[in-house]
Amino acid sequence: MQTFKKTIAKKISEAVPQLFAGVTLDSETVDKMLEYPPDASMGDIALPCFKLSKTLRRSPVQIALALESAFEAKNEAEVSAKALNGYLNFTVSDAALASQTLNAILTEGEKYGSPDIGKGKTVVLDYSSPNVAKPFHIGHLGTTVIGHSLRKLHEFAGYKCVGINHLGDWGTQFGKLIVAFRKWGSREEIEAGGIDKLVELYVRFHKEAEDDPELNDQARAEFTKLEHHDPDNIELWKWFIKISLEEYSKTYRQLDIEFDSYNGESFYTDKMPAQVEKLREAGLLKLDDGASIVDLSEYNMPPCLILKRDGSTLYPTRDIAAAAYRHDTYDFEKCIYVTSSAQSLHFAQWFKVVELMGYPWYDKLVHVPYGTVSINGAKLATRTGNVILLKDLLAQAIEKVSQITAEKNPDMDEDKRAKIAEEVGVGAVVFYYLSNNRIKDINFMLEDALSYEGNTGPYVQYTYARTCSVLKQAKGLKTNSEFKVTAPEEHELLKALSVFPERVLAALEAYEPSYITRYILDLAASFNRFYHNCQILTDPDSEVVNTRLALTEATKTVLGTAFGLICLKKTEQI
Repeated sequence: MQTFKKTIAKKISEAVPQLFAGVTLDSETVDKMLEYPPDASMGDIALPCFKLSKTLRRSPVQIALALESAFEAKNEAEVSAKALNGYLNFTVSDAALASQTLNAILTEGEKYGSPDIGKGKTVVLDYSSPNVAKPFHIGHLGTTVIGHSLRKLHEFAGYKCVGINHLGDWGTQFGKLIVAFRKWGSREEIEAGGIDKLVELYVRFHKEAEDDPELNDQARAEFTKLEHHDPDNIELWKWFIKISLEEYSKTYRQLDIEFDSYNGESFYTDKMPAQVEKLREAGLLKLDDGASIVDLSEYNMPPCLILKRDGSTLYPTRDIAAAAYRHDTYDFEKCIYVTSSAQSLHFAQWFKVVELMGYPWYDKLVHVPYGTVSINGAKLATRTGNVILLKDLLAQAIEKVSQITAEKNPDMDEDKRAKIAEEVGVGAVVFYYLSNNRIKDINFMLEDALSYEGNTGPYVQYTYARTCSVLKQAKGLKTNSEFKVTAPEEHELLKALSVFPERVLAALEAYEPSYITRYILDLAASFNRFYHNCQILTDPDSEVVNTRLALTEATKTVLGTAFGLICLKKTEQI
């Protein structure tokens, strides 16, 4: 559709000086004004002429009527124009829309829609990043699936992507865990129970510390020993990390996610002193009650803490060191951080500090925030043990889909049913999350996510399976490049297919996977209307059958590509 928008914008731009003396309007400005009408009766593309009233000194109705006459006089039949209530509505001919859209998709295949803007550029993405020895709960779902979707989007656009799982593998919490393990744990229990046993120890520590605050002093002392490379504490620390990664890897396999680096906070401990010294040399460090800070009051932000009173580092120190290392190592075009919106101030602070340090790449740092997740309104907290483990949520989803599949297809092979159950169950959880604008808080409702009706993952995966079924029934019928559009449902499906490249670009620019999710829902709805109202394989006109097969093939291709951008599996049978 973008090609037709450019054609319209060019013709309007050429017409304006002839109709309105002394006024010029470049086509790029007109292009940005064009919209997609909410109703098919209003055409395919619209120009709201009230946006031109001030410039052209006419009413929107007068402008629309004048431009309609000029446009129609130049028209070559591909696009027609009609003025209506101050809007100039454009309709693309069936033949032009079908020829351009279907030939592009059938020729380009899975590359259709790629803006190809990232060639020769590297993007670093920091996402997921759980705290070691803590459970992978539903609160981690946001950073994990948003981050990986952004990686897929950037790869689709031609960027080289480096996915980093910046593990929370350093800090006082390890002192707490070491104390708890030595007081109440055993190697045998931990080896048998894995990360769940580590979580039990962590929760017990906080409960015991309420009555015995001295435990917190012991924890700080043990972490200090860890910082000074005490061999016993280092051994325990590495063991805790190993157990945690073994558990996390199971969930990552289910989500089909891999990382290029697992360098966590501890990796940057020997890289922080150089950054602290650079801050000193720049005259940015100030003492405040014994702590070293960077004063950001000039920028309407609280001070950024760099060193505690005892000289130990904090999150900003580690993040600055990590960013400098990543730029030196990867020479990134962008370094994207996907974290909770609760950390927005933290990122704004240390991004500003990096700028003040004189690093020229400060403006290549991007924070992508997202809202909180709750289950039936209940917030999550590791310290109290109030968590919904992601592995348990995925297991519930898989089991439920397995039951539904068994009811629908009682004779299905058990292995095939298990495969479908995992693809659809995991997909339902991911799709439900990514259906929402990332900044919104989400109250997760599993029953809603697993529905085969409505705006859900199972619904769109079922639609994909439907396209596969139709094409399988076609038994090798081949499509050609000549198309005959005879139904309004075909035209609407063509429009839906044609805007995919624009949706991809918009998702990249806004760092917003939900743009793709909502596009998938629109395309699925459009295809299903076409499927129910048009005879795809049985129409007596072979040219019509050819066109409808091409539409089905194009829908399968675009749905499959879009699925890949939000970590959803292509299901050929449900």
